[in-house]
Amino acid sequence: MPSAFFLQTNFGDRNDFTVLGVPVGRHADVPRLRNRDMGSVIAIVATDAPLLPHQLKRLARRVPLGLARTGTFGSHTSGDIFLAFSTANKEALEARGAVHCLESVAGPEINLLFNAVVEATEEAVIDSILASNTMTGRDGNTSYALPHEALLDVMRKAGRI
Repeated sequence: MPSAFFLQTNFGDRNDFTVLGVPVGRHADVPRLRNRDMGSVIAIVATDAPLLPHQLKRLARRVPLGLARTGTFGSHTSGDIFLAFSTANKEALEARGAVHCLESVAGPEINLLFNAVVEATEEAVIDSILASNTMTGRDGNTSYALPHEALLDVMRKAGRI
């Protein structure tokens, strides 16, 4: 499973925000975030699972699946970056000689990691929404937090809690 996960969430439209399939953003009675959709997302997946470069690339490509679960689709202005790296095989890379022996996760076993990345991405987006506060920046531009009670109210009405 991912050992660490970083997700910079500066993207999307509040109206698209979805939790467990419930379009929370559409039904929560709060102002739109920044009054427009915009921004980008950066995700970094770190793992100690022994993965080869092509496997890490495949892991990074699962991040958008987790983002999609939260209702985002990657708008025209979105400049997204998804990276994955492994801390495994350190000894092999430090070994002297012409041949290095590396370990890697076998074929179907990587599905567990794919699923973990999708779930970690979804959770990180939801966590960032719940941890945010309303902020006013330059020129009076305001980013409105989603009140927890509004989210819970929508989830209750949808029968999810």
